[in-house]
Amino acid sequence: MSPTRANRRGAMLELAVLGLLHDSPLHGYEIRKRLSGILGAFHMVSFGSLYPCLKTLQQRGWVTASAADESGHPINSRSRITYALTPEGKEQLEALLSDAGPGSWEDGSFDVHFAFFGQTGQDVRLRILEGRRSRLEERLDAAREASRARRERADAYTTELHRHGLESTEREVRWLSELIETERAGRPATQQSTTEIK
Repeated sequence: MSPTRANRRGAMLELAVLGLLHDSPLHGYEIRKRLSGILGAFHMVSFGSLYPCLKTLQQRGWVTASAADESGHPINSRSRITYALTPEGKEQLEALLSDAGPGSWEDGSFDVHFAFFGQTGQDVRLRILEGRRSRLEERLDAAREASRARRERADAYTTELHRHGLESTEREVRWLSELIETERAGRPATQQSTTEIK
């Protein structure tokens, strides 16, 4: 993994952790469990990635860690440490969620931003959705052009793989267009539409 991609993944993990801690303090195990629900089974976060992330967030003053049981007695088990957002962490989360720049449109980044759309302003949601759609439309144009250029040289399996990729991207563009129309009309996304991401 390139440093840039690793940095981007680390930044998205930080955003996801801050977003999860927004509603209530959580133990490390619960954070990891909820992260898998946000990022999906194919992006399982290891404790080897999560705990360094939590430590970094603590060092920046965005998260606190409390190692005590229900009666307030200190404990040593890492799994029982409770993490909570600080006021500075809440400010940082708001700043991250208001970022609608090109980084929020990319694969992986978009998914995390979308997972926290409930905490994001409508104008930001629209900019991210429109940016993502624009990025995918550019990708579609390039893929169609490349597909035409290599059609005669590709075997049947490669052709089928390219077709599958094009159809998946076209489906996401349609889904994004529906969400954009819904946002512009001022209606919240329905449960049905948000389950049709992929």
